[in-house]
Amino acid sequence: MPKYRIAVLPGDGVGAEVMEAARIVLDKIGFDAEYVEGDIGWEFWCREGDPLPARTLEMLKGTDACLFGAITSKPREDAAKELDPGLRDSGFIYFSPIVRLRQEFDLYTNLRPCKAYPGNPLNYRENIDLVIFRENTEGMYAGVEFHPLPQAVKEALLVHPKMAKFADVPDQDLAVSTRIMTRSGCTRILQRAFEYARSHRRRSVTLVEKPNVLRETGGFILDIARRMAPEFPEVEFWEANVDAMAMWLVKNPQDYSVLVAENLFGDIVSDLAAQLVGGLGFACSGNLGDDYAVFEPTHGSAPKYTGMYKVNPMAMLLATKMMFEWLGEQEIAFRLENSIAEVIKEGRVRTYDMGGVSTTLDVAQAVAERLE
Repeated sequence: MPKYRIAVLPGDGVGAEVMEAARIVLDKIGFDAEYVEGDIGWEFWCREGDPLPARTLEMLKGTDACLFGAITSKPREDAAKELDPGLRDSGFIYFSPIVRLRQEFDLYTNLRPCKAYPGNPLNYRENIDLVIFRENTEGMYAGVEFHPLPQAVKEALLVHPKMAKFADVPDQDLAVSTRIMTRSGCTRILQRAFEYARSHRRRSVTLVEKPNVLRETGGFILDIARRMAPEFPEVEFWEANVDAMAMWLVKNPQDYSVLVAENLFGDIVSDLAAQLVGGLGFACSGNLGDDYAVFEPTHGSAPKYTGMYKVNPMAMLLATKMMFEWLGEQEIAFRLENSIAEVIKEGRVRTYDMGGVSTTLDVAQAVAERLE
């Protein structure tokens, strides 16, 4: 019996292609696992009204970890138009399956390493090595939104004096998104960031927020961070407003080590950081809970490239490396990262984004060959 049972969710578009690339490497590296493929994505939304069917959720419960490819995601009205005609006007509402996965399995940590591998022509600077901890289940992405604004919610909001100027605005002309942050949610993402910094001998943790404007929610997580920081005396604690952080990451990215942020700010900052080290072709991500984890490249389904085997699979391969680390397979993770680094440094096999003509599978094969 294999040691591990791994869920494989290729998803949409190029998700299947980068997953195929990952399987080339997985088959070569000697990872003792059974792979179970599941249904997720746009096809199942259109056909069934659910991009994350219940059967897939049930299947995931019987696995040790999950590798995820990519999904197509569209605004609510556009999504409704693409439903099977027999499902329209039946109350189906599109909701991102990856966001739902994070919430269903309480994958509260989104871990995004951004490392400039030597020889990558897309590196903004050399020696960039950032790790971003993004809270994954709360904040602006909690999903508590209203349009039109229900009268009961409006009346409740009117207890705040700054709501008075909106009192006479018609409900249909008001849309509200909430930023919900709990003490437990803030505490556990901060704890993960500080513990990672200590165990990996990283010099600093920077909280990326906006407490001077978002005084209640931003001030809330800042207070928790300030109280926690003394428990980790070997790690410097820094604070940065999110707008200033965007500037400083462009100006002096090497100054930073571990960043931690709520959901929206973490999403923005991690994409900026990814561009510093090669763009979405190198942007890997781990969605981590206490008992389960989903690993993915952060790029989308890139429908215009579907079937061309053109996209860079490095993000998917680096996500696979992250899975090995989470499972405690450090030796396999080390071998894979070294092989990836060698292919990048050598520069013989490169996809279009790096100025080359190699295919998705060419890159995977080159990495696999160095695993000997």
